[in-house]
Amino acid sequence: MDLGNGLGHLTYSTLVHPADNWDQLWSSLQTFVPKVKARVSPNAPFGVCIRLSAPTADFLSTNVAARIKLQAFLADQDLYVYTANAFPYGAFKGTVVKEQVYEPDWRTEERTKYTIQVANILADIGSNRVPPSIQTAPLGFKPNVTGPHVVASYTEHILRVAAHLVKVESQTGRLVTLAIEPEPHCFLETTDETVAYFTQHLYAGKSAERLATLSGLPISEAHVALRRHLGIVFDIGHQSVGFEDIPVSLQKLVDAGIPIFKLQEVAAMHIPQVTQAAVEALHVFAKTVYLSQTVQKKDGKLTKFLNLEDAFEAWRTDPGPREWRTHFHVPVFLEELGAFRTTRFALEEALKFHKAKPLSRQLEIETYTWDVLPDHLKTGDIVEYVCREIEWVKQQLVASPEPVAA
Repeated sequence: MDLGNGLGHLTYSTLVHPADNWDQLWSSLQTFVPKVKARVSPNAPFGVCIRLSAPTADFLSTNVAARIKLQAFLADQDLYVYTANAFPYGAFKGTVVKEQVYEPDWRTEERTKYTIQVANILADIGSNRVPPSIQTAPLGFKPNVTGPHVVASYTEHILRVAAHLVKVESQTGRLVTLAIEPEPHCFLETTDETVAYFTQHLYAGKSAERLATLSGLPISEAHVALRRHLGIVFDIGHQSVGFEDIPVSLQKLVDAGIPIFKLQEVAAMHIPQVTQAAVEALHVFAKTVYLSQTVQKKDGKLTKFLNLEDAFEAWRTDPGPREWRTHFHVPVFLEELGAFRTTRFALEEALKFHKAKPLSRQLEIETYTWDVLPDHLKTGDIVEYVCREIEWVKQQLVASPEPVAA
């Protein structure tokens, strides 16, 4: 939905629903999205984040009838697609994902071909209300970055997709953008790392020359095209896990001229004081199919763990005062989770920043973990849960300020 006043379009990620292939996606779109729209945007168009896995993208790329059917459904239901999740390549629901979620990474032809297919689909089904974005992986899993040659390969493949996006816009008039999403334990993890990569690699003169060669643009136009087509997804929860000061991080991106194509409203788990009771309560979150990257602050020092289990072991061998933040998406409207809390405070800071200085035309809630949340955190069915999240974010942005007492 368009929030008005330059605040952008707000939706939720359909990554929360089964969509590992076309049949699952088609069923989820028909089953859930119209029900959500009826509750949160009954009299106005409602934007959609469409999850396009590699099998779905491959199917839609060659099946014109299916694309026509999808377009007709969107039109009939007063829906419009303005962003696609092309981060997980394959299966994401009901199977162990862990660090395989980053594979194939941005060194591969598979990732490049897949992303180009998604770009073509968005050019066909996307909305004229806002240029559609492709959400993609943070280039690769950090332990796999073994030298400069890996980073150079990431950049070359990204530039090949950028050249295709230039071609798409030239041929169709549709601007499609590629939004890279930093995430804990990945090559792009912190905001500082992200700024460094964009300024020293993607936006560098060498990349402009390469894009000019690939696209046929003059170098002067290639410099502009890099910033026009390449930016980031800023997941508020991811960056809060790393103990970043969110307003400071957002300002760094603004100052560096790096577009935030999508601002994701996400809350993570926050354990301000680790105790044995908190550790025991956390075990249910560790036994899921997803990574649970955890950052520890102890004696002023940050230590990073790939999974909660690793943090548990550190606590067992050396107990004592510390704070943990964990990459596990939890309902954005919750501030407390029983024995611990959430990073909703960081989300509130980001939304306050965005309300004062709009950062992006695309806002999206991405609590995809509903199916693995403990039962006591689920509020009704999935439609009720999603709507409650949307209404909470909307209230933070469009609610009138409290009157000042005389």
